[in-house]
Amino acid sequence: MRDLWIDLGAISQNLETMRAKVSGAKVMVVVKANAYGHGMLPVATHLDDAVDFFGVADIDEALELRAAGIESPILAWLHDPNETFEAAVDADIDLGIATVEQLNRVAEAAKTCRQKARVHLKVDTGLGRNGASLADWPQLVTSARAYAELGLIDTVAVFSHLSSTSEQDDLEQIQRFDHAVSEAKDLGLEFYLRHLTASDGSLNYPQAHYDMVRLGVAIYGLSPFSDHGSAEYGLVPAMTATSVVVQTKRVAAGHGVSYGYLHRTSAETTLALVPVGYAEGLPRDASIWAEVAVNGKRYRISSRIAMDQFVIDVGDDEVKPGDQVVLFGPNAEVGPSVDELARAGDTINYEVVTRMGGRFKRRYLNQKAKD
Repeated sequence: MRDLWIDLGAISQNLETMRAKVSGAKVMVVVKANAYGHGMLPVATHLDDAVDFFGVADIDEALELRAAGIESPILAWLHDPNETFEAAVDADIDLGIATVEQLNRVAEAAKTCRQKARVHLKVDTGLGRNGASLADWPQLVTSARAYAELGLIDTVAVFSHLSSTSEQDDLEQIQRFDHAVSEAKDLGLEFYLRHLTASDGSLNYPQAHYDMVRLGVAIYGLSPFSDHGSAEYGLVPAMTATSVVVQTKRVAAGHGVSYGYLHRTSAETTLALVPVGYAEGLPRDASIWAEVAVNGKRYRISSRIAMDQFVIDVGDDEVKPGDQVVLFGPNAEVGPSVDELARAGDTINYEVVTRMGGRFKRRYLNQKAKD
């Protein structure tokens, strides 16, 4: 009675749409955080023969992909301070490296595994998160070159991440990245790839596509910009969230509805109960503001969104238990968009789809036939 419908065909279409926009650069599809809520293994399995790289946050995600038979290169960049890196090196996982201390442990893992480690050196060009500072960058580069000469690592790439604060800030970061790349080359480091932009930067700054782009939210059919919809970029949202009405009842005028009585009925009316709540990831802050659709008609959520359920006031409309409820999806004629739910909950579409879980069941459309 709670379903997330994931259209893998739409995901493939979005990949091709974005490929056409990135100047021939290689594409890394980011499947971290369970593929932004869409299901990491089904998405990666579906795209394994169509991507240049997969991107994940941590090594556990990367190892899960390898265990599922994913053969494409995989980059993981956020590491436990106590990570030994041996399992990652043994599984041929590319590693995003931000400090000399991390690099030293990767080199030790390469010795233990008797296998060259693949690394992407990350420089902080202004985001202020992961990555070597510009002051520490020469030392990281010099150490990487030394380990490469010893045959312990293969430096695959140099990369960074934009802040998307403003065009001026982003352009300054692009300039710093160019300088960091030049500095690495001047210090004798050999590498194959440069990558900087995620979905937003890939759409805004064609001059920064370099050799590879990292695409996350756009692959799932969502715009990375709150003031521009996905359709403007030819993207198709891949997730539809549905449930069912589980109970209806007639109540009198003045009847309070759920915790805190955010809504009181203005006349005799029908209340319909929907079994989805914040345990499934529905933003509690969207209470009263968000809309859902039943039988093609929209209704405002008329109650506090509780852990397991919410209530809609359907007036005198003929709504009955078992009727489908569309929480969000790609078709405005059927129900609200994920962007509408995000605005109602004072958040972003990234967060809405990523947090969808709990008792939802993911169901996949347009899966490729198995050989």
